[in-house]
Parts: sequence; C-alpha cells; structure tokens
Amino acid sequence: MGKKKELLDLIKTKLKDYKIFVISNREPYIHKYIDDTIEVIRPASGLVTALDPVLRTAGGVWIAHGGGDADRDVVDKHDRVKVPPDNPSYHLRRIWLSKKQEDGYYYGFSNSTLWPLSHVVYVRPSFNADNWQEYLKVNEKFARALVDEVGRTKALIWIQDYHFAACAQFIKEKNPDLITGQFWHIPWPTPEVFKICPWKKEILKGLLANDLLGFHTNTHCANFLNTVDRNLESKIDRGASTIEIQGHTTNVRPYPISIDFTGLIEKASTAAVTQKEKEIKKKIRRPFDFMAMGLDRLDYTKGIVERLRAIDRFLEKYPEYKNRFIYVGIGAPTRTHIKKYRDVIDEIENIADEINWKHRTDGWQPIIYRHEHIPFEEILAYYKQANLCIVSSLHDGMNLVAKEYITTQSLTKKGMLILSQFTGASEELSDAIQVNPYDTEEFADAIKLGLEMRTDERKTRMERMAEQVKENDIFKWAHLFLEDLAKLQK
Repeated sequence: MGKKKELLDLIKTKLKDYKIFVISNREPYIHKYIDDTIEVIRPASGLVTALDPVLRTAGGVWIAHGGGDADRDVVDKHDRVKVPPDNPSYHLRRIWLSKKQEDGYYYGFSNSTLWPLSHVVYVRPSFNADNWQEYLKVNEKFARALVDEVGRTKALIWIQDYHFAACAQFIKEKNPDLITGQFWHIPWPTPEVFKICPWKKEILKGLLANDLLGFHTNTHCANFLNTVDRNLESKIDRGASTIEIQGHTTNVRPYPISIDFTGLIEKASTAAVTQKEKEIKKKIRRPFDFMAMGLDRLDYTKGIVERLRAIDRFLEKYPEYKNRFIYVGIGAPTRTHIKKYRDVIDEIENIADEINWKHRTDGWQPIIYRHEHIPFEEILAYYKQANLCIVSSLHDGMNLVAKEYITTQSLTKKGMLILSQFTGASEELSDAIQVNPYDTEEFADAIKLGLEMRTDERKTRMERMAEQVKENDIFKWAHLFLEDLAKLQK
C-alpha cells in the first residue's frame, strides 16, 4: 500500500483544495444490460486502476464517452452518474457520440491516422479531412463539457491520450485561466515521420496549449521537442524541457506508466487463480514440458506475426523441443471496423495453422491461439505457469503485459521475460532478454536462451525487475504527474 498511500496523502494535503477532472475516451465504469438487468462493469485498465482511487478520495468528475448499452438509462438530466456504485464518491459525466462522430473521431482520425503515425511499423496512415473535422468537433464537445463541469471550482485537469490532441486548446479558448495537463499514452515519432501529417502544426499547437505534457520515456519527450523545433516558431529550453510559444510555456516530462504491483499480487494469490492454474493442462490437452505465452490486443503493432515466425525458426533449429514446447497466444480482437485489423487476425490464423501443420506430430502441435476475451483470473494463471512470456511489439508506448508477467512471477519464480527493444518498458526492464523482433534468427535463439537459462541467473534477473516494477508502480506515476501539475497552478 506504500505508493498508493503516498498518492492519497498528496490528495488529502497538498491538493485538498482542488477537485480533479479527468478526460478520457474510455469510461471507468460501464453500465450494460445482462439478461434484462443493468450491471456495472469496471474495465481492466491501468488508467482506471490509478485514477479511480484518486477521484474517490478527492472527489471530482471523470468525463468519458458513454458506450455501454445501459449508460443512458442511469444518468441524470446532466448526463452524470455517481460512481463507484458500492460507494458513490465522484461523478462520471458521459458524452454521447453519433455514429458519424465515432467513425470520424475514433475509428478514423484517432486510430487510422494518429495510431499508425505514432507507431512506426510501416502501416500507412490515412489522412481524411472529414475525419479531422469530426475529431475537432468531438474534442470541442469534451472541452465544453469540462468547462461546464468546472465552473468556478479550483481544478486540476488531466487529459488522457491521443484521442484529445486539440482538447486543451478548446478548453483554454473557453477559460484561459484553467491549468491543464495531458498524458500521451503511445509513442511520439521522430520529426521525419510526423511531418507527413497535413495537420501537424494544428496538432502541435493543440498539445502545447497544455501546461504539462507527459510521455512514457525520455526518447518520446526528445522526439516531441525536436518535432516542435522543426515545425513551429518557438523557444525551446532543452535543459528545462520546456517550450514557449506566444508567452505560454509547456513543460514536457517523462512519466513511465506502470501497474498496481501489490494489487496484482493479491489477485494472483486468490483461490480462483489457483483453480485456473490446475485447469490449464486439461484445457491444453497436449503434452508439454515448457510453455511460452503472449497476451496482446490483436493489433499490427504487437509483432505477433514476427513472434510466430521466430517460434517456427526455433523449432527448425532446435527440433529437440518438439513434443516438449508449446506457445499459447491470447489475443483479444480490437477495432475490427478497420480493415487492417481484420487482415491481421486472418494473417495470424493462417501462419499459426501453417506452423502447426509443419511441425505437428501425433497428439502434439506447438501453437494454440485463443482469439477471445478471457477472465483476468485465467490470464493470471497463465502468467504464473508460463516458462516464458514473449512481448514482441514492433513499437509500443510502454507495454504493461511485461510488467504484469514479472509481478505474477514473483509468486512462482519459474519464468523469464523476452522483451522487444522497441517497447517503452525495455528502458526500465534491462534484465529481460531483449530482442529485435524483426531479426528472426536472434529471436529464435532468445527463446532457447530463455528456456535454458541457469535457475540462479533467471531468478536474480526477474527479482531485480520485480523490484523495479514495485518501486515505480501506477500510483507513483499518478503521484508524480499530479504533483507536477499542482505546482503550475496560478
């Protein structure tokens, strides 16, 4: 409870005079109809884990898109509902989007333009002017709701992610005295990549309306400073990491996001997870001595195809692992309205079938893929039982799967992490076996190294990484950002 207590102490002391306002696309509580009954679902999200206790303690408002099929039926005339349901302590203000707005703002500009532009994995971004206009309209809609909610309150405003690059600018136009901070949860690309965007200057100006702008790593901060330097007339202080434009200063800082280490240990130690562990071998129904796993949204940035090619090569080079090694891939479908995502699912299925056919023996094949949402207790059971967790992102802001695996392995001490050097997590988790996912030979050898590493070395490396995650958990991330944001209040 150490870091969480420090965060809550900050709220009760230094920030006691402020209400906290959060803007995010995803809502912290979703109301859904299940068998004609309205039930409340709390999405599995690091952001919700960090900020829900903050708003519970400080009070405030969380503004988010209302996407649950029962969301409209529980709000008041101001589109608000008090949450959490068991102990209502802050307001969730829901924003309603038309299909046109959701297509243009979310599936269009956010995820067909900004997402591929920021993740340099050679998927061409689409630049559609209509999508850009819908994105601006939705950003203004959120800003208008925020200003309405704040009123004359002393406020700390924290905007989340790439869905709201223009939001702070709209907020300042309506109330220039408000201080805003924004955290960008995905990578920031190099200036050479970003310059292809037709609205690059507008996006930069929107973000620079914030008083504090956070990224995961120093590299992302440096890329942002360099991008501004190439595209806007500004005064940049690289030592202080500030950008001044027309008398307004934006502080740019790294805040590596993390997980709730203590909370995850508690969940992984429950009887429900232990029972799921016992069921794994029955569910797999094939012989194995070693199990590797991967957990991903089925996204082209996650390097899943490259991971499967490396497993194929590993079995070619080291056939002694046939009948002994399996890989369990857990992949939740996402953004299937976008063709590239549907294509990725098809490609993964085809390659998995190809590898299984190539290497199969009587009663054994190496690849199991589960394209579905599975209960978190079952995911934790796989984390605890897996000899390897493979995170092979081609480009990632952080990647919290790596940190979740390290944390749960504190309980079983049997596994090792293979981690792409192109994740934000690789800067912190230097004791992982780091790979270039594009280098199939190196990747295949890394799998062998992970399986054959001496027990004492593996345990030492995993313990060092677990200590790193424990010391720098999700509550420390929120604490540092909110403390820095409070320092900027007028």
